[in-house]
Amino acid sequence: MTDQPVHILMIDDDEDDFYLVSQLLQDISPGQYDLAWAPTYSKAVEEIERKKHDIYLVDYRLGPYTGIDILHHFQQLQYKAPVIMLTGKGDYSIDKEAMQAGASDYLVKGEISADLLERSIRYALDEARHLRTIEEKEKKYFSVFEKAHDLIILADCDKNVIDANPAAIRTLLYSKEEFLQLNLKQLFLQEEQSRHFFDHICGEDSSLQTEYNFVTKEGKKLDVMVSAVMLDEAEQIFLCIAQDITERKREELEKQQQQKFIVTGRIARVIAHEVRNPLTNILLAVSQFKGEPVSMEESQVYVDIIERNCTRINQLITELLSSTRMIELNIRPHGANELTEKALLLAKDRLQLNEIKVNKDYSYPDIMVPADEEKVIIALLNIIINAIEAMTPGKGVLTINTERLKDKAVITISDNGPGIPEETKMRLFDPFFTNKPKGTGLGLTSTQNIIMNHKGTVHVESEIDRGSVFTVVLPAN
Repeated sequence: MTDQPVHILMIDDDEDDFYLVSQLLQDISPGQYDLAWAPTYSKAVEEIERKKHDIYLVDYRLGPYTGIDILHHFQQLQYKAPVIMLTGKGDYSIDKEAMQAGASDYLVKGEISADLLERSIRYALDEARHLRTIEEKEKKYFSVFEKAHDLIILADCDKNVIDANPAAIRTLLYSKEEFLQLNLKQLFLQEEQSRHFFDHICGEDSSLQTEYNFVTKEGKKLDVMVSAVMLDEAEQIFLCIAQDITERKREELEKQQQQKFIVTGRIARVIAHEVRNPLTNILLAVSQFKGEPVSMEESQVYVDIIERNCTRINQLITELLSSTRMIELNIRPHGANELTEKALLLAKDRLQLNEIKVNKDYSYPDIMVPADEEKVIIALLNIIINAIEAMTPGKGVLTINTERLKDKAVITISDNGPGIPEETKMRLFDPFFTNKPKGTGLGLTSTQNIIMNHKGTVHVESEIDRGSVFTVVLPAN
């Protein structure tokens, strides 16, 4: 860090998050950081194009946009400023997508501490500074080359290693002499990955950023995020920078496993509770048969109890399997407006009974999506019913919007209900999680499963006393 303050732009539509990050930066070192705020995508684009900030903190969720759209805007401008992605929860697919789109690092909002934020900013600035030096001086980069924490390798398209920095030699356990004798493809654990790397860097792309598996001299596997760029087209010499993410991925895997245990335990407890009640009734009925002889009329009553409760257990298991398993789809072209209208029609009685006003803002012409009509309608209906039940009868306003964003169809379903607390929002799509007295907690789980099977996404944004917005994104034809 220099004596001058580090100018940071935080792109986030949540003012509370901006305030918390501001406080964390003050805790690190008052006056060392100058934090500005862009609460919308349009404001963010405007500020990015000014190129006045040293580093950018970007929230993954930005209403109809995502942090990936922000990263793509950096790429369009060819503006290689360091970007740290902020995600709402640990999601490896989002983190991997962000890193591939050019993010320097990612942080999980609920886990950010002052030390973690400072270290991430410092590392991101260091990495960006190194990359700029390399690009500006091309082969005259050796002062930075020697000090970099990441693995840096200079090679050619004949797979010869020309040079390697101390971090690469130290991490991969070769001597400098051995490293210079290597064929670069020997560093890849899988031949397919080696072929993919050279096809891209030595093909038309001339640059790439992808996760691969390296292997050390002793056969130890390393997970690395590789960035490579062609430095000399004539000589076919390229620079390869590999960030060792082995430890990070291990920690992520442990965290995911812990979350699986938590969810599994919660599901087990709910199933135990749901099954135990009808099972108790069955056992009581059976005990009556084992006791004193009963009349035919009484026997029929006990048989009905057993049948009814067995049906309940079977229904519970069927609902659980249907909400979580991969499903077969009958894919046909359908309009996003068409699917939404059919879901609304199924909810017509509920809307009228609760005197809910419906506002619609559809994109025209209709956006065609490859979809299983019946299943997508069910997914949208679950969201609509949730919105209806959240709103006050006679005062509710349901707003539905469709629009095309590049190759995606976006359907947003908004309500003016009481909003969803943050701790509830994090569990909203978990199996059996419900706040409804008679709910199974499988409706939104089923919705998420259907949308994911269509290669789409569904997420929710909510603000207490302001309502909630569910956003469904599907691939468009």
